Amino acid sequence: MRTLLELLRIIFIFVLLGGLGWAIIGNIYTINEPTETYSWLGALAILVLYFVLYRNKLQFSGWYKGKGRKKLPKTVSITLIFTSIILIIAPFIMGSLLN
Repeated sequence: MRTLLELLRIIFIFVLLGGLGWAIIGNIYTINEPTETYSWLGALAILVLYFVLYRNKLQFSGWYKGKGRKKLPKTVSITLIFTSIILIIAPFIMGSLLN
């Protein structure tokens, strides 16, 4: 039962926070029409950032208390965060270069 509750919690967190993040970033991408084509990269970046947040902080405050609850290694966290930042910036670069 705890596992099911934790899965529901994960879905709720990703949908709620993902929607909030997309509402903020999506409006920025609509300013420039060529960037709208590549705005899906920003959505992917948001999901990666929430994955890092969940694995490093939120998984320890949930219902699931089983084995395998470890933080991501620091190098993996930094790499994923850096990749997300690049993905957030990429639609502006791709929109100006390819159009």
